[in-house]
Amino acid sequence: MNLPESYIPILLQAGVAIAFVAVSLLGAHFLGPQQKKGNSVKNQSWECGVPVEGNARTPFSIKYFLTAVLFVLFDIEIVFFYPYAVNFREFGMEGFLAVLTFVAIFFMAFFYVWKRGALDWDK
Repeated sequence: MNLPESYIPILLQAGVAIAFVAVSLLGAHFLGPQQKKGNSVKNQSWECGVPVEGNARTPFSIKYFLTAVLFVLFDIEIVFFYPYAVNFREFGMEGFLAVLTFVAIFFMAFFYVWKRGALDWDK
């Protein structure tokens, strides 16, 4: 296999990243604290002296997760506006039309989510 020289740093970085993840996971598994099996008092959860109430695995409403995903989606949209705001004069009309298209797609997504009732907490 004959790779161009420009791929070597990318492959090297990918190899280092994969090796780091593998070493971290294996190190945490073998060097970390080992929990003993059983239902002793020592293995029960304890939070600042307050007795435990209920199970930690209680199901949450999907609206919490949906709100978080929507926040991340629209927050990332705002992040993409920063490079445009810094260089908007260099982009000219072509860049302006690209940003309008970008905003239009997100507005369509926002109205879709709104019409589906995802933002209505009373339902």
